[in-house]
Amino acid sequence: MVMLKSAKVVLLLATMLGMAACGSIEPWVKPYERDRLADPIMFLDAHPVSTSYIQHVYEAREGARGGEGAAGGGCGCN
Repeated sequence: MVMLKSAKVVLLLATMLGMAACGSIEPWVKPYERDRLADPIMFLDAHPVSTSYIQHVYEAREGARGGEGAAGGGCGCN
């Protein structure tokens, strides 16, 4: 029983130490390195403008105005 309590205390202290360490870590990506992450090859969608237009037309025709996140609605003739 005493061993179980000491194990809980050790686990609690280790958790608290780990959480305290996370707050003091510097960011992994420095501000001057962020331009590499903003490379267009990193985007999930290769053609975001055409995908947005196709999604808008789909929503307008299905009557799901705003259901997928594109703005607008109506007849789909835009």
